[in-house]
Amino acid sequence: MPVNLSTPQPSELKAVPGVRLGVTEAAIRKLNRRDLTLIEVAEGSRVSGVFTQNRFCAAPVQVCKKHLPAGDIRALVINTGVANAGTGEEGLAKANATCEAVAGAMGIRSNQVLPFSTGVILEPLPVERIIAGLPGAKANLREDGWFEAAHGIMTTDTVAKAVSRTVEIGGKTVTLTGISKGAGMIKPNMATMLGFVACDAAVSQVLLDAVTREAADLSFNSITVDGDTSTNDSFIVIATGRAGNAEIVDPISAEYRALREAVVDVSIRLAQAIVRDGEGATKFMTIAIEGGASREECRKVGYAIGHSPLVKTAFFASDPNLGRILAAIGYAGIDDLDVGRLRVWLGTADEEVLVAENGGRAASYREEAGARVMKAAEITVRVDLGRGQERATIWTCDFSYDYVKINADYRS
Repeated sequence: MPVNLSTPQPSELKAVPGVRLGVTEAAIRKLNRRDLTLIEVAEGSRVSGVFTQNRFCAAPVQVCKKHLPAGDIRALVINTGVANAGTGEEGLAKANATCEAVAGAMGIRSNQVLPFSTGVILEPLPVERIIAGLPGAKANLREDGWFEAAHGIMTTDTVAKAVSRTVEIGGKTVTLTGISKGAGMIKPNMATMLGFVACDAAVSQVLLDAVTREAADLSFNSITVDGDTSTNDSFIVIATGRAGNAEIVDPISAEYRALREAVVDVSIRLAQAIVRDGEGATKFMTIAIEGGASREECRKVGYAIGHSPLVKTAFFASDPNLGRILAAIGYAGIDDLDVGRLRVWLGTADEEVLVAENGGRAASYREEAGARVMKAAEITVRVDLGRGQERATIWTCDFSYDYVKINADYRS
């Protein structure tokens, strides 16, 4: 079961003017499951994206990277079940064939289509099933299709992930809605995740690109479930310009700050939902690193703790074997770290326990206090490196027996 996470109700998700979504069952890998999603983007919209850094990036990612810089994107198509990764030239041909089929159905050019796939790697994409399913997806297009789309992009997710919010910008109400998928193969530099956020703000392409990169960095690039970086990660932000605000062109304006805050907020909530739904997760863990000489070294320490199987299994067992945290900090890669200045706390919303200081166990620490905190479903590990003023936050989850079961059985 996901940690303090439930599927939002359809009434909680707001339509974004200029975006329509349609979902259908195309039997791409399994029968009787929603596995093909079509997103129509209104003419004149701006689209930005960031993608996996895995050198074995999937065919649809390669096509997206080619199509996106040309601008004027009018449609997105997402299939689940088969990732179309590790499929060579044949995979590229099928990703392009998908774009051509969408273009034909929508009356647009193929380079105005962004394709996305998620699922099993190293298997050929049944593109004929996608093509056959497109008429059904198109027939289902509607502005309030976010709830169905959130379900249509799921793989091993146990709940659909979707968020909406509104913000006032330039005297106009701007609506944002986003969906994401992911539960395993999650590591920074994008996880095996797909994330799509749309808003109706008018914003320049330069600033949309900037806010997309920053939102990804502060959200999807700050989570880890198992330390594996997928081949298919993609995060897309759409701005349709239908809200009626004056176009945002100034990066230091109040309007840009408001848009940035809203996009980052939606992205963080979607990213945290992925961790809360980590395969077999029973604990949601916030790794808060402060006192760093740079943000990058704070992130190194956060990732070292968040990736550690020994730390994650200890949290699953509610076992205050907290020396594992110190070991992870020590191998994080800060060569001149003074462990004598380090302090570590373990906490919940109700209490915080000092665990380590002065290079070892805190004099005030009692194991029963650590055990009490570790029984909570949501736990914060706070580390003060004692080196400066920089900070960073990473979100992760524990490792349970079910993680092994899910991944051992994934292809069946």
